[in-house]
Amino acid sequence: MKDEVRKQVLGRLKRVSGQVAGIQRMVEEDRYCVDVLLQVAAAEAALDRVGHLVLASHVETCVASALESGRPAERKKKLQELLEVFSKFGRIRP
Repeated sequence: MKDEVRKQVLGRLKRVSGQVAGIQRMVEEDRYCVDVLLQVAAAEAALDRVGHLVLASHVETCVASALESGRPAERKKKLQELLEVFSKFGRIRP
């Protein structure tokens, strides 16, 4: 992962961590359920954005490198890995 992307991902994860801590406080304070649910949705969306950044970085670095390597076995392995990621995390949106 490129340093710039790593910094973006870490910054977003710190924000998500703060959001989750806020949700925990809301539950402890017995806040209105809908307000809690809205914050949960916001945290999920933030994690989706993190996933998108990591996935894009993976494609731009690891997968691109494998495709350019000229080694068919490496290309096949990376493409299979990518398909598996899409099947498990297909809900990641830009």
